[in-house]
Formats: sequence, C-alpha cells, structure tokens
Amino acid sequence: MDQEKQRRLRTLPAVHEVISRLEQEEEFSPFLTNERQLPRLTQEIRQVLQKARETINLNHTDSFAEFENSLWSWLKIQLLQELTQPQTSLRRVINGTGVVLHTNLGRALLAPEVARFVAEQAEKYSNLELNIETGERGSRYVHIEELLCQLTGAEAAMVVNNNAAAVLLMMNTFAQGKEVIVSRGELVEVGGSFRIPDVLKAGGAKLVEVGTTNKTWLRDYETAITPETAVLLKVHTSNYRVEGFTHAVSGAELVELGQTRGLPVLEDLGSGSFFDGANLGFPLEPTIQQTVKAGISLASFSGDKLLGGPQAGIIVGKKEYIQRLKQNQLTRALRVDKLALAALEGTLRLYKNGQIDEIPVWRMLSVPLEALRLAASELVLALQSNPAISVELKEDVSQVGGGAWPTVELPTWVCAIRPIQGSVIELEKFLRLGTIAILSRIHKDWVFIDVRTLLSGDGEEIVRRLGELEF
Repeated sequence: MDQEKQRRLRTLPAVHEVISRLEQEEEFSPFLTNERQLPRLTQEIRQVLQKARETINLNHTDSFAEFENSLWSWLKIQLLQELTQPQTSLRRVINGTGVVLHTNLGRALLAPEVARFVAEQAEKYSNLELNIETGERGSRYVHIEELLCQLTGAEAAMVVNNNAAAVLLMMNTFAQGKEVIVSRGELVEVGGSFRIPDVLKAGGAKLVEVGTTNKTWLRDYETAITPETAVLLKVHTSNYRVEGFTHAVSGAELVELGQTRGLPVLEDLGSGSFFDGANLGFPLEPTIQQTVKAGISLASFSGDKLLGGPQAGIIVGKKEYIQRLKQNQLTRALRVDKLALAALEGTLRLYKNGQIDEIPVWRMLSVPLEALRLAASELVLALQSNPAISVELKEDVSQVGGGAWPTVELPTWVCAIRPIQGSVIELEKFLRLGTIAILSRIHKDWVFIDVRTLLSGDGEEIVRRLGELEF
C-alpha cells in the first residue's frame, strides 16, 4: 500500500469519535437518544468506515486536503442512507452476471402483472380453500389444476413446494419399502449437494440401478424387474450432458414396458418447459406436453426455472395417481402457500393467453443481440466520464442458469470496467457492498456487467455507485 493511502486511512475517525460528532447533528438525534437504536447506529458506523477503507484502497484521485474536507460529509451521507434503509435480510440486488436463472439470486423473476397479483393476495383475504359457490371448504389445488391440465394435456395436476419434494412424495406414495428402477446415467446431483438417490431413499424407496453411466438399454430395466419392483423412474439430466458413445431409454419405451408389467412410470423432468426453445437456437429438450403425451403416469418439474414462475414442484399425469398423492399425509407437510399459488396461477395464465414475452425468463433469453449491444453501449457511454475507471464495450456469453441448458452459451455484450487504482477484485467487492448490491463477474482483469440481466433503472444505479469512487 502506498503512503498516500496509508495517510488517508489514518485520517478515518474511530467509532466513538464519529458518535461524538453526530451529537451535534440534528438528523441523527433519533438514533442517539433511543437506547434500542444506538446499537444499530454503532454497527452502521463500523460498516460505513469499512466502506470508506475499501473506497480509499480503490481510488485517490483528489488531493489530500480535498479528501479531508469531503470525508465528514461523505460519512454522514453514507450513514443516513444506511440508517434509512429498511432493516431486512432479504434485499434487492442488481444482476449484472448474465446468468438468467441465478440460483443465488432467487432464480426466475415474476412478470410485473403476476407480482401485482401476488401482492394483492398477500395483503387481502382470498378464497384459498373456500368454494365460493357452496360456501364450504374447498381445495387449494383447484386454482392451478385446470390451467395445468389445459397447458400440458394431463388428466390431473397438483403442486408441492419444490421439485425435490415432488419426487419425495411420489416415492413415498408408490414405492415405500419397495424397489425403484433407475438408470445409472440418471442418478443426478442437483444444487446444494442434494442427490436423486438420497431423495429416493428419504421417500422410503429401495434404489435399483441399471445400465452404465453412458449406456442403458430397455433390456436392463426388463431384467431388473422383480415382484418387489414398484416403479420405473426416468430422470431427465437437465443440468449436465453426456455426449458421444451413449444410449438412453425414452419415456415412451418405459411406458410400454410399464404397461406390459403393470408398473407406473414416473419422470423427473427437472427444469421442465412448455416449449422446446428450438426457434431460439437451444438444444432440443423434451417438453412437458410431449412427456404427458408419451403416457407417463406422473411427471414432475420445477416452477422457478424454465417455467418462469415461483419455487414449486409441479406434478402432472394420470388422475388416479394424482389422487393417491393428494391422499398421502406428506402432502400437507409439502404443500405450497397462497403466495406461491398466486404466482403460479398468474404465470400459467400468461402462457394460456399466449403472453410468453411477458415472462421475464423468456424475454431475457430471447432478447436480440443488437439490442444487447445498444444497451451495453449506452452504459459504457454513461460511465466514460468517470475518472476513477476505464470502460470498454466487449462481447461475451451469458448463461441460462438454474441447471437448464448447461451447455448453451448465449452471445451477449457487456460493459467491461477496470479501476484506475486498485484491483478488479476490490472493484467487484465495492460494487457488491453498495446500498444496492451490484453483482458482476471478473474476466481477464476486467469486471464485466452483462446487460442481458439488467432491469429498468439498474444502469442508473450502477453509474451512481461507481460515481462514489471519486470522493
């Protein structure tokens, strides 16, 4: 660290010195006179002083005298911003990573129309489990079951709180204490180190592995069936690809075998999608409609991935099997609340009405490359006058995220930023630790902000935050 930075760091006051000076500032009186607020004030002072240290490490373009004169004003502004922010753990962040379904950032965004519908259901009473016509208790599944059946062609449908819960419920209902046959090439691990074999065992099923990692044939399933076999299970490997010398048994082939042997065939579709996206240049994926048409007894998939809705585990299929799931005592433990149901109903209605462009996931995945270049160019132009950074327009690739289409790289344009002083690691942290966290990615000594995943107003916030490097 150079002498100038050390000098500035020594200028920063201690916490008790800041509190002493704040006693002369009227706007801080509510925090100083309230015993409950004082610990919060102390904590915020520590955080703002840490932010000042990080800013000093990144930039020292002004003179030391100017720095000293502006320091106290800057500290007060930062403190007021922190103290007037709602004290919540969940916070808005800006996604400049280019990962559309970013698991750490909540995956799928809801359409504004759907978000308003959810807010209405949240702040007012609803007919969640009330049959308005009869005045008697109803089922919460009626709000989405008919929509799901219309969109997928299934006889019946239900929803639990995520897709792992859906698989757990299916195993517990149809295979508790019995055998489930699944290909070794489909024993996937999903986010957070949760694995299909472990979910099956938690549901009470006995796992029977057949085939090999790269090749499984129909005869492998046939020879593995015993009197203890309860289910034939297919797991769509949506979060990875095995290519080359491979073979997998289709759902339709398993259905035919299941009908011959009197066994239900269940399929975990993982991400799930109502259309294959081939017109957008994505690899061919089995759609939910195709899976249902193949005769699968039950199929499950996520609500917050390619569907573009809330976290949910959606199950569609034969009516007799759905009815048995609903009767399982685990269903109550795994059920979704009114907000998830409202978000799902609102999203499904957009599909029904042909308003796919209103769903943020599909809008981000299908935005034209030229529109991305224009948006990135505008952000670069807005930042060019900032003396603390150098900025360039660069080509790069975005990702779908959420385990969907893992091999797909989406061409994109990014705003590439490099600090005049300090490292890109420090700059990435500086952006992330702002009042509104700005998420970016580091690539070859640049900080990339991918405009594909920016929302309206995000660019202005990025410009504002980077402007704080000039103090």
